[in-house]
Amino acid sequence: MTYRDVASKQVLVWAGTAVGARMPVAMAPLALVFLARERPGGYSLGALLAAAYVLGEIVGAPVLGMRLRPERARAQLAVGLAVGAAGFAGLGGLPDAPPAVLAAFAWVAGAAPAAATGGLRTLLTALVPERAAAQALSVESMLTAAVWAVSPAAVAGLALGVAPAVPLRLAAALMAASVAGLWLLPAAWGSAGRTAAPLVRVLAGAWPVYVTGAASLTLLGLSELVLPALLEQRGIDVGWSGPLLTAMAVGGGFGAFLYGLRAWPGRLRTRSVLLMAGTALCVTLAALIPRTAGIAVALVAAGMLQSAAMLTRNLSLREVLPPSALAAGYAVMYAAASAGYAVTGSLAGALLRVVAPSTAVLAGIGVTLVLSAVGWWGEVWRARRSARGADDAGAVAVARSGAEGTAVGGRGDTEGRL
Repeated sequence: MTYRDVASKQVLVWAGTAVGARMPVAMAPLALVFLARERPGGYSLGALLAAAYVLGEIVGAPVLGMRLRPERARAQLAVGLAVGAAGFAGLGGLPDAPPAVLAAFAWVAGAAPAAATGGLRTLLTALVPERAAAQALSVESMLTAAVWAVSPAAVAGLALGVAPAVPLRLAAALMAASVAGLWLLPAAWGSAGRTAAPLVRVLAGAWPVYVTGAASLTLLGLSELVLPALLEQRGIDVGWSGPLLTAMAVGGGFGAFLYGLRAWPGRLRTRSVLLMAGTALCVTLAALIPRTAGIAVALVAAGMLQSAAMLTRNLSLREVLPPSALAAGYAVMYAAASAGYAVTGSLAGALLRVVAPSTAVLAGIGVTLVLSAVGWWGEVWRARRSARGADDAGAVAVARSGAEGTAVGGRGDTEGRL
């Protein structure tokens, strides 16, 4: 169980396709802000366009994810990514369009490819041996961390150095290239078998994993959204926010790499809650430490622990969902995480009007810890109910077997007497 199990030509093709599909997602919110900053409404319009994009993701991920079918995976993902590329092309090609038109393009760009994250993750784990699932998901997390580390600088450089619409045109080109990459990968993953229970009920049964997954991303969102105000509070140049967030993303990639190096002891839910508590502690330290170097160390550690926590959530989904429901489950997780990020942003924005940035961070951490506790309790409750159901089923089977034995024995006695 090493990273050698993941090294293959198909995984390399998958990585290129995933970069094309995910770089636009990482670029979009900041690119939309730069697109609107010189127009009437400025940053407010940019925030509204970014909100429309995120809302599209939240709606599109579960709706389209539940329609993904293993036997038609490539075609379905290609359609979603192609429509998403068209949405980005509309934003980049018509930057002076009315705000309502731009919001519609942003919504389409967010919604149409929203199931691609879950679909590509499922496809990746189908390309490697079952024993290497953790390593494959670690590679995916490292790739995601690299994308998020590069995208802010790319957006800012292109928008300020060339033109505000250029980052969105690049996003359209990257997403279109990912469609081409799909045709170098298998057309389907796994079997086309369906679950006996309705898919919605199967997915709803994994709700504790979604809750803790959302809690994990709320800490990341809290760090990103409040950091500039926190630096101002500490008397530190706000320009440090970019390098600090990049360092946090690099820490996330390193944490994912370390997680995939070995098999870790304990249940996944226990590991998850410990990693979440560690992440919360690091973000708390970042909110309280007065010096730049200390904040940087705390954020890098937070990134490492947060990426490992998200890995435990993805692995937990593999435990509780059947293979045919995994792509939909990952899509629902993506929607839950996006919703958690959006709620955190709204909470932080409201709190910053009345309290200091450090206090806003601590309040957000409190919400995150509550969500983590609810998710952990839900997983424990679900495990106990499953164990109790298995025990009940075993008892019924034993009783049925005994009853059948009695019936056979009685019939034999009767036949003997006759």
